[in-house]
Amino acid sequence: MLRAVITAGGRVEGAFATAIVTPIKALAPFGTGVLLDVVLDAIAGAGIADIALIGDPDVGRRLPASVRFVPATPGGAANVARALDAWPDDDLLFAASDLPFVTALEVRAFLASSASYDLTMPLAAAPVYEAAYPGSPPHVMALGGERFASGSVFFIGRAARAPVRAVAGRFFDARKSAIGMARLLGPALLLRFLVRQLRISDVEHRAVRVLGVRAAAIRDSGPGLSYDVDTLAEYRYACARR
Repeated sequence: MLRAVITAGGRVEGAFATAIVTPIKALAPFGTGVLLDVVLDAIAGAGIADIALIGDPDVGRRLPASVRFVPATPGGAANVARALDAWPDDDLLFAASDLPFVTALEVRAFLASSASYDLTMPLAAAPVYEAAYPGSPPHVMALGGERFASGSVFFIGRAARAPVRAVAGRFFDARKSAIGMARLLGPALLLRFLVRQLRISDVEHRAVRVLGVRAAAIRDSGPGLSYDVDTLAEYRYACARR
């Protein structure tokens, strides 16, 4: 069975918190609701009925009754571990709560492309991402001649649950950094990155060897799986395009 978990423990401060009138990023006003609503709607629209959310009690109080609430802890890595344990016996769609453009169609397509694997991450081709969000704050990176925007959702099959949990915090934190992924996967890949020879396929193959599961980057995934809100500039851009 496929279930979903959303991490919504991210907090902001300073001008960002002042602009959204809350330190809780998932509750940033967006359209007629908040950022979190977009993700909930996309997951439900993709046909996933069982959803759990890791977050602050203020987030829990506004959740639909059908969504299971799990209180967050102060540590990001601990929250990732809690998310992985939310549905311990099932395949898992793991998603961030700050994806303002994600759609059910993109989620369904990503899951369909993940069916042959135990662990996947979506990548949006740079030209598609840049065409979808022209003039947006930088998010595109490059490896081995491929330019792409990394996603903020993952498919984690049952077979991948234990090995992913062992590196959960570092894996989630490294997802937006090529050098972070290289460091996580070992000195050989770090060296290839430093001499500009690291390819996406190198990361895939190393993940297979280290984690012992069928792992893959799902290229040409929908750009809405990649645009997330980490900064006030990204939030303002998303609001302007709503």
